[in-house]
This record gives sequence, C-alpha cells and structure tokens, in this order.
Amino acid sequence: MIDRDRLDALLARERAAFVATHPRSADAYAAAGNLFGRVPMTWMNKAATGLPVYAARARGSRLTDVDGHDYVDFCLGDTAAMAGHSPPAVVAAVTDRLASGGGLATMLPTEDAAWVGEELARRFGVPRWSFALTATDANRWAIRLLRAVTGRPRILVNSYCYHGSVDESLIVVGPDGRAASRPGNVGAPSDVTTTSRVAEYNDLAGLERELAHGDVAAVLMEPALTNIGIVLPAPGYLEGVRELTRRHGSYLVNDETHTFSAGPGGATAAWGLEPDVVTIGKAIGGGIPIGAYGLSEPLADLLGNRADLDLVDMGGVGGTLAGNPLSLTAARATLQHVLTPTAFAGMIAVATAFADGVRDIIDRAGLPWSVTQLGARVEYRFQSPAPTSGGASAAAADPALEDYLHAYLLNRGVLLTPFHNMALTSPDTTLADVAAHHEVFAAAVASLKG
Repeated sequence: MIDRDRLDALLARERAAFVATHPRSADAYAAAGNLFGRVPMTWMNKAATGLPVYAARARGSRLTDVDGHDYVDFCLGDTAAMAGHSPPAVVAAVTDRLASGGGLATMLPTEDAAWVGEELARRFGVPRWSFALTATDANRWAIRLLRAVTGRPRILVNSYCYHGSVDESLIVVGPDGRAASRPGNVGAPSDVTTTSRVAEYNDLAGLERELAHGDVAAVLMEPALTNIGIVLPAPGYLEGVRELTRRHGSYLVNDETHTFSAGPGGATAAWGLEPDVVTIGKAIGGGIPIGAYGLSEPLADLLGNRADLDLVDMGGVGGTLAGNPLSLTAARATLQHVLTPTAFAGMIAVATAFADGVRDIIDRAGLPWSVTQLGARVEYRFQSPAPTSGGASAAAADPALEDYLHAYLLNRGVLLTPFHNMALTSPDTTLADVAAHHEVFAAAVASLKG
C-alpha cells in the first residue's frame, strides 16, 4: 500500500532537514573521533535521522537537545526513565546521599537495601533479593545460580526475546525451524546452540519438545515479548509454561525489565504469575543504574545450603559496585515516591489514550497495521492482526518505514524509542503530550499517501 520510491524520497527529505536544523549535534558527532563509533555506546548509532540527537537536559516527559529543540519524550531511555526524567524525589534522595551521606563505593550494606528488597518482595511475590548494576547482570547471575543448583547446562529462551546482552539469550528459531545464533551476534564465546534451547513465544508444543531433553536448568522469559514489538500471551499460554517447567524440573525466570510497565508489580503481579525468579532493572532506579533478581524461598534456601558454591568471593556471581549505596537510595525513592500504584494508574490511562488514538489514525488511513498495549507501554507493528510470536514480529519489520516515521516525528518534536515503534508513558506524561504525538503522527501517515 506504500510507494517505496516515495518512501525513500520522504526519508531522504527528513534526514536532510534534521542535519540542517541540528548543526551542534552534527558538530558534536564529528568531533567524537576518540569514541568507538563516535558515541558512548555503539547502539546509540541507531538513529533514523542518520546521526544521533545530543541531549542537553531533560525533566519529566520533556527533553531538550544541544541545538535548543524541545521534544515530548515517549522513549524515556527505553524504560530506564519510566519514572520520568530526574523525578524530584529521586533527585532529592540522591543529592542527599552524595552531599551528606557520601560513601558511594563502600562495598558495605545500607539500610536502604533491606527496604528495597522488602518492597520488591511485596510487589513481585518472591522474597529474597540481590542487586546488580544492570538487568543483564541480574539475568547472568540468576542463570548461573540455576545451572549450579540443577546441574543442568542449558537455558531456554524465546525466539527474539530481550534479556540484554546475556550470551545464552542470543538464539532464535531459524527459517528451517531449528535453533540458530541470532543474526549479528558478536563474538559469542561458544556456539549458542550448545548452551541454549529456544522456542517461539506462545508455542507450548515447541516448549515441551525442548524441555523434554531434560537438560534445561531454567526458562528465562519475558511474560510478554518486548523489543520486537509487544507480543502478548495467548489465553492459557503462561499457565502452560509454568506447568511444563514444573513437570520437567526446570526453573522459571520472569524478566520484568520492560514488562514492569504492566503495573506496580509488573506482569507477574498483574497476571498472577508464579515464577521461581524475577529479574528487573532500569526503571526501578529512576535513572540511576541498577538491576535486581529475586528468588523464591525454597530456591534461596537450597542455594544457601550449598557449601560447594562460592557466593561470597570469586564464584562468578557479584561485582564490587553491585548494591552500591547510590543505586539503592535511588531505588528506594523511586519505588516509595514515584512509581507508586497511583502513578501507574495514571500512566496506564494516558497510555490507553495513546493506543486508542494511534489505532484510530491507522484505521482511518486503511493501513494493515496493529497496535498493542502493555500497561504504560504501547507499540504499533506493520501487520494486522498483531504478531503472536517473536519470529512473526521480526518478519513484520520494515526498517525504512520505521525510520521515516521516527525521523518525521523527531523533526517535529516527538521522540520514540529508536529501536522499535515503542511509546512509554511516565507519571509526568500528559494527555496534551499524547495529543501532540497524534497530530504529528497523523500528518506522517497522511504524507505516505501523498
């Protein structure tokens, strides 16, 4: 339905417009020759406009770049700023820790850690918690513990899942239906098919087939797939996963790093799930780096009674800065004062207005696209009905179309997550922000037809 030559011309126009109106960003990028890829982290080169926006400041749901352009920010650090940029309660707590408390790298516990552990236990239903600096590390350490306690070598994940840069998760179901390394996997320490098994999300038969080998220590999964569009569970799917993991003696890990958008206790609480382990990161720190993993009581006791496992020195779990005072201070302030049940209710209501408006624009344009919502998180995909597996969602990708929509919105003051068509709402996001997006998005869609 979309003229590809016209799309290419429109994208070229938007990229040229961005370069013309962002000279300081362009100069900063050109001057960053000592950075690998010219950016602090290579994924920052994922820019629909050809070069990244350089941020100057951000507060709440708004961001300003070095060229003075203001944006309504629906990216929110790809979930890291789900609490909004620099929420006052977190700023106050962190400032007090920096200025009055001090001691940011004591390698000693603080009372904030126990408070955060208790709150996470209340929200997610697993009672014993430990901390990391990223969700990637929380996942890495959790699966090491589960391999140790089961004596099994493999981890099972869903095709096109997102668990950060965990080696075991970079596996997909290939075109021939067999497991394969995810395209672009960098420097894998071993063939991922020797460490991992994979099944498509929503495919209980495929999951059972893989678990039947008897060598899977744990199923590491997002309750709903993210970062490949949002793929929601079919009725009975998550209950089936839990039954199968128990039957085959594998632990179940819910990675709530992105699905935390579903509510104060993520999808685990919202959908009444019963995992053995919960991992999470990003949002609970209000912008300060943190990750965490929670264990069920039987699992924690089993691990604690294993004298052969080195859990206090060089056994492969932990890090000097994990559980540092600053990150735990930030997490306490975020959970206590910012990402509260009341805040989530407002965020989800605003996200619902976002989803309804985008769906209406797409329907009026007669486009075969779909819109999916996961609490405060909304995403549209270039396929209708919405994909039901990671493989199907990956096949629905249209990089040129995605880049055009992102560039068009960015040039008119609206920022989406650059890796996909995801919009996230914070406690500061308003219906006026949503209306601003819809006005620009409707014009972008109309421009595709001339």
